[in-house]
Amino acid sequence: MRWEDFRSSDNVEDRRGEGGGGGGFPGGGAGGLGIGAIVILCIIGWVTGINPAVLIGGAEQMTGGGRSRQEQVDPQTQARRGTKPTDESGRFAAAILGNTEDVWKEILPNQTGRQYRPTTMVLYTGGTRSGCGSAQAAMGPFYCPLDKKIYLDTSFFKEMEQKFGVKGDFAYAYVIAHEVGHHVQDELGILGKVQGRQQAASSKVESNQLSVRVELMADCLAGVWAKNSNDKYNALEPGDIEEAMNAASAIGDDKLQKQSQGYAVPDSFTHGSSAQRQRWFMTGYRSGQTKSCDTFRAAGN
Repeated sequence: MRWEDFRSSDNVEDRRGEGGGGGGFPGGGAGGLGIGAIVILCIIGWVTGINPAVLIGGAEQMTGGGRSRQEQVDPQTQARRGTKPTDESGRFAAAILGNTEDVWKEILPNQTGRQYRPTTMVLYTGGTRSGCGSAQAAMGPFYCPLDKKIYLDTSFFKEMEQKFGVKGDFAYAYVIAHEVGHHVQDELGILGKVQGRQQAASSKVESNQLSVRVELMADCLAGVWAKNSNDKYNALEPGDIEEAMNAASAIGDDKLQKQSQGYAVPDSFTHGSSAQRQRWFMTGYRSGQTKSCDTFRAAGN
């Protein structure tokens, strides 16, 4: 992918090197929580489909360890946060985010009649604070609708290669575009409606199914971005789509569960199977239309 030609986004908040967790990590934890507690909460979030940041944030409040919502940042740190990244992974993330902004600001109004208000991407190392609670590298990238920001520890790209055997710049771009897809959902009012339906769900299985549809829609929206970006900028290179397919396959719920416990439990899926994630990305990529991403009307998934 010829990402070097993309405009670098101004909406990047670089918190890397700030020492770990936005509120201090006594004993390796966040806001007073031990690393063991954080790992347990991350596992609970993965199984239940609840954003681990929300669970950790709630635990911090109960233990009195969380920082106030109005985070105090010294002037030097604040100034550095406003500086564009100069390292390769930071420049890459800023370039992909910039391209998603340029694409969505055109296609969202044209396809939905809604204006696109860009998200902010927070780059961090180890841990930091988010509007949804503490962000930890173990959570992987995520979008927080409370502060409308994407949180990314750039070491996740290396983890994709080492842990999942997935590499390639377009595989990494797919991950960022997926999180931007959640922001698009938020801009369209979809996330709030789904949350209400989940709260009214009669079972955990029903809530999980709603979560799967949200995630598959974000995969599809990532495909919509890829199609429209390539049509305008001709940035894709041979093998790029295969990289995205490899990434979608590697992080499917069925594959992750089989790797961790030897078998898959479809009723506990929160993101979709490998085949589903691949299919919905390609649905968006082939059509280039947001209307093709309505996973809630699709029969099955």
